[in-house]
Amino acid sequence: MNRLAGKVAVVTGGNSGIGLAMAKRFVAEGAQVVIVGRRADAVDAAVAELGTSAIGLTGDIADLATHDRVAALAAERFGGADIYVANAGMNLITPSAQVSEDEYDVQFATNTRAVFFGVQKIAPVLRDGGAILLVSSIASAKVLDGHAVYAGSKAAIEAFAQSWALEFKGRGIRVNVISPGPVDTPILAKLGVAPEARPAFEATMAGAIPLGRLGRAEEVAAAALLLASAEGSFITGVNLRVDGGIALT
Repeated sequence: MNRLAGKVAVVTGGNSGIGLAMAKRFVAEGAQVVIVGRRADAVDAAVAELGTSAIGLTGDIADLATHDRVAALAAERFGGADIYVANAGMNLITPSAQVSEDEYDVQFATNTRAVFFGVQKIAPVLRDGGAILLVSSIASAKVLDGHAVYAGSKAAIEAFAQSWALEFKGRGIRVNVISPGPVDTPILAKLGVAPEARPAFEATMAGAIPLGRLGRAEEVAAAALLLASAEGSFITGVNLRVDGGIALT
């Protein structure tokens, strides 16, 4: 439907999972998309899949120099950006008593510090009337075993969004949060869910989710499109949970 025709979107972590699904949906709706990821091979593969409307930048978002490069690329290639999605993140599931300083620091560097400075760096080249979308997690509202540090890192960006919704109001830039619940993406394997354990894992999760199944990355992307497009033009400062209702249980 070309709801994003003429728009430029930046998606961190856009090379896989939810981020890639968002990038695909944005391209399908007419946007030019810049995806940012740590691994060059994954970024290149995603760009090849997305087609000529996408370009990639390889960099670690925990390194603040990456955000300078992102802003410079958007300005030089497109004259600015209209949508910024802070999607990249990481989760190390560890009981609080066993969390090391390194585990704590790397999660806050990636999930929190990178979001703050990513927005700070992109703001000067983000066009008035644009949209900022921060990807949080239902872990900030629902206590999950071993997620204390991760939950804290995500809760912080939800607070950022509320402040920024007011700070950017003069420029007509909307700032919102999207909080996915359990979603079927490659990150499940990274979290230690072996292929042979998937059926049991999915059955357990389905029993805990009111809608009775894992979410799909495309469903999160559809919610992101609402918040990033003109259809969400009167929505700012909200945290939209795309979680099948699990935060209610």
